[in-house]
Amino acid sequence: MALISAKDAEHLRNEFESELESPVKLVMFTQTIECQFCGETRQIVEEISGLSDKITAEIYNFVTDKATADLYGIDKIPAIAILRSEDGQDTDYGIRFYGIPSGYEFTSIVEDIMDVSKGQSGLQPRTKEALAQIDEPVHFQVFVTPTCPYCPQAVRLAHQMAIESDLIRADMVEAIEFPHLANKYAVYGVPRTVINEKTHQEGAVPEPMMLAKLLEALGEAPPEHEHEHEHKHHHEHEHAH
Repeated sequence: MALISAKDAEHLRNEFESELESPVKLVMFTQTIECQFCGETRQIVEEISGLSDKITAEIYNFVTDKATADLYGIDKIPAIAILRSEDGQDTDYGIRFYGIPSGYEFTSIVEDIMDVSKGQSGLQPRTKEALAQIDEPVHFQVFVTPTCPYCPQAVRLAHQMAIESDLIRADMVEAIEFPHLANKYAVYGVPRTVINEKTHQEGAVPEPMMLAKLLEALGEAPPEHEHEHEHKHHHEHEHAH
């Protein structure tokens, strides 16, 4: 039984037809005896790839294809990496999904595919300038649940930053599927964004605020006129584990 309805599939087929530029590759990792949501995640990837000639799916076994998993830095499953393929070259922006991209998060993977196809982050010029100046690796982990309406905004922003900078990698982490990580990073509500293990941002916040939090994580002063209390943001207090 299809996980993407006929109506949604038709809408996406038309959207991909008009929006996609370069081919996109969805690289997914599962295992022989599939984990709880591995089968459904693989099915979503395969169904999405069937909606456009410009989207291909590559399915790997996390255990027997360990070298490939290591190549992409995959350390848990189900996992999806989204790559841009152009002129026989794959570009890995560091965009990762850990856990099933279902519910509200289905929006995230669709928008990411279109961003990656264009190779454009869509971020504000000021954000792009700031990201061009960073000189050390940044790791975003955005904890979400499928029923959180504000989570895709946080995931998309982290993934846009990953597209913009080669030093940034950004993971969506579905908190219910990885309770040990939700516990490790004290995820009691979602979205919760963890930057380089130590710095946290609650809720889905505007682009300037997330940039300020990123600079804070790197020990750099945020822009003087950006003050957190000037912005409203959404935070769904949803128990994640």
